[in-house]
Amino acid sequence: MSNILANMTKFGVEKKPFDVLKELAEKHKLLRKQTGLSQSELAKRSGVSLGSIKRFELTGQISLESLLKSVQILNRIGDFELILNSDDNLKNIDKLFSDRTKI
Repeated sequence: MSNILANMTKFGVEKKPFDVLKELAEKHKLLRKQTGLSQSELAKRSGVSLGSIKRFELTGQISLESLLKSVQILNRIGDFELILNSDDNLKNIDKLFSDRTKI
């Protein structure tokens, strides 16, 4: 058991940026196929170059603007609304502690 914990600490439990990129690319490819669009059709409809679409689905590399344009066509742009939101719960907790210290 201690070896497992040591490996978790050594390699980290959180995903690395590369892992997230690859997962996004895989999900994008699956959504595109479920929508019935070829890479070429998605490129035309989104205004993103075919090369960018191919590279993204293969490597996970794409500009944020191109990603947003392509997911808009896939009707998933709303998925990005929660990214980088501040955590209001943490703000409320901070406020509780600051209010107690004033008393």
